[in-house]
Amino acid sequence: MEQTNLDERLKDVMSAVFGLEPSEITEDSSQDNIEGWDSVKSLALLVSLEEEFGVSIPLDKVVKMTSFKNIRLTLEELIK
Repeated sequence: MEQTNLDERLKDVMSAVFGLEPSEITEDSSQDNIEGWDSVKSLALLVSLEEEFGVSIPLDKVVKMTSFKNIRLTLEELIK
């Protein structure tokens, strides 16, 4: 998958889950700087990502998905 397309789709999913504009999601977005990113939102994000990208994300990967960068890396590995 092309990097730009992946980034755009990821931003769309994250913005929907967190109630933000896609333009507000950046390379540095993480649990530390997105208000309301809690365990419930993490679960909603996981389900949304699995639906959007047609993947099943293993638990060992889920626990590392705490930022835009880490989520993108995880998706890149799973989509290959």
